[in-house]
Amino acid sequence: MADKIKLVLAALLLAAGVAGYYYFADSAAIVRLAAIAAGAAAAVAVAWFTAPGQQFLVFTKDAVTEVKKVVWPTRKESLQTAGIVFAFVVVMALFLWVSDKALEYLLYDLILGWKKL
Repeated sequence: MADKIKLVLAALLLAAGVAGYYYFADSAAIVRLAAIAAGAAAAVAVAWFTAPGQQFLVFTKDAVTEVKKVVWPTRKESLQTAGIVFAFVVVMALFLWVSDKALEYLLYDLILGWKKL
């Protein structure tokens, strides 16, 4: 129950930051952005001390650990893969263009007899 109250309080603090943005509509942009930043920071601070907040912290730590395990491709591998994708796109575009023109000729010229002017 306490966590739900804290999460509702965090949502209200975030809403207060957004409301402050509109309240200071005539002020400088930095003041308006500071209102949102302050509301968001206060909301994160309150949400941090809830069970879901702590679970999120554990999740992010696990995610960082998993990202470190990834074997990232080298520059050469990336360029080769991009080249293959580009070549495939060009070949597929040519194939679709030839198919379209062949069907156009077959339907309009041979079957329907509509000659283009």
